[in-house]
Amino acid sequence: MKYLPVLWVTLLMALFAQGQEMPVEYRFGEKYSDRYKYSNLLNFSEVESGEKLLVRAYYTGIVLRPKGYLIERYNAQLELLDEYNYKFRGADFVDGFTANGQIYLLFLEYDPERLSYIYTVHQSPVGAYNFTQKVLLTVPSVYVDNALDKNYFNRKFNSGFTTTVLFDREQRAFAISLHYKKGKDDRHRILVYNYNLRPMLDVDFSGEIEEKNYAFEALEMAPDLSAAFLIGKAYFKKRRFKAEERRFQYELVKLTPGGSQTATYDVPGKYAEGLKPIWKGNTLVCVGFYADRKDNRYNGLQYFEVDPVSLEGSNLKYNPFSEQFMFDKFGTEDEKVVKNLAFKEVRFDAQGNLLFNAEEYFVTRGMEMSPSGGRVQVERFHHNDIVSVKLDPQGRLVWARNINKTEVTQNDGAYISYSAFTKDGNTYFFISSAADNPQLLNNERLIFRQGLSRNRNIFLIRLDAQGQMSYEKIISHDEARLPMMVSQPLIRPSEDTLFFYAKRGGKKQLVAIQIQG
Repeated sequence: MKYLPVLWVTLLMALFAQGQEMPVEYRFGEKYSDRYKYSNLLNFSEVESGEKLLVRAYYTGIVLRPKGYLIERYNAQLELLDEYNYKFRGADFVDGFTANGQIYLLFLEYDPERLSYIYTVHQSPVGAYNFTQKVLLTVPSVYVDNALDKNYFNRKFNSGFTTTVLFDREQRAFAISLHYKKGKDDRHRILVYNYNLRPMLDVDFSGEIEEKNYAFEALEMAPDLSAAFLIGKAYFKKRRFKAEERRFQYELVKLTPGGSQTATYDVPGKYAEGLKPIWKGNTLVCVGFYADRKDNRYNGLQYFEVDPVSLEGSNLKYNPFSEQFMFDKFGTEDEKVVKNLAFKEVRFDAQGNLLFNAEEYFVTRGMEMSPSGGRVQVERFHHNDIVSVKLDPQGRLVWARNINKTEVTQNDGAYISYSAFTKDGNTYFFISSAADNPQLLNNERLIFRQGLSRNRNIFLIRLDAQGQMSYEKIISHDEARLPMMVSQPLIRPSEDTLFFYAKRGGKKQLVAIQIQG
């Protein structure tokens, strides 16, 4: 789809090292012609043989409409082996994955004759494309707008049907949450499938929604796959709220063949504002942000450990944002409000320190003129500051840093935002910008002014083990003639390598960037 250029990007760094060469190597694949000028990258994965597989939705016509899906397969040398045009339309693409030499595409469609929503999986051997379709489940419901709509900060449950699909970190299973109601009939069902499409769990969650509606955000499977753990934002169903009342709370939900358990870990004066689960041995760790009052402002970072059997919490830590972090983000500004942070990555390093990063993300709506002269409402997706945090093995704050940037797009966000990779205690952030030379203010603030150029450079920002920042332009637009989809890489940790898809108009290629050392 039409990509709107980034308006401007600002990077705020303290104690950075100029002139330092980043330990990276990169290589470009051959440029190939592509007949579909307008498309969106939906999935980028790797099969067991090491081949790279991409799935794109493409659009054609005077008025752009979805026409099908192009599947591209590349070898280790970044050479295009084949591509397949899967001419299927009429359903919403949910997600895709590869396993057992097969590609799986998950769709949600509405059948007006059966008055039902239907999840289907389209499956084919990789490289020998012959898609078959399998109905995964059917849900009776009236048609609703945006059944798959996901708003991080304001979910709506009055439409009659909402559904969410989540994949676990280890890519072994996925969960489908189904909340549907008609009149007084209010039901919530959660199913978990493995990558062979076999149902592992089917839990009636209706008993938990008498007073709350749940919007699930993350899934972790037990190491032995005996249970599923979901982080959800539980919205209270009260019709009226006092100004000082909080309308939601974060909860951990455990699913087993015997049913469900729920737990919340808020304490008086401390309220979770986003959580992410991750396993640390046999203990489930939850990390995120918290607020010390009942509004949308974040005040710091929280950490706690959970007994996976009883869901009892322990070692609860609250770490206020540091002065360095607040200075990174706001400088000397008086108005200092941190909010709208969405997780991107959480992981432990070799020493047991917890590293995670998030992005300031929100959506705005406005009116603009259409080609016919009328006014239409448009949505703009904002991908702003990056927050990067290091906690020690006990959950205490080591450092928190903020990387200031402002990016906005109206449709395809693949070219903006960022990707991150952690190695040897260093965290590397890849961003794309049309800026050539950053402006330095007060020896501490770097400003990248976007300008109007379509040519884009790749910058690498490094946070070392002490939280010190450095940066470098690692790929110039003179080399990278095609802009890279920097926010949708295929990451191969065993080789310390990230693969990026680059495309403009009728040309495309793969790019591999390896972290050395």
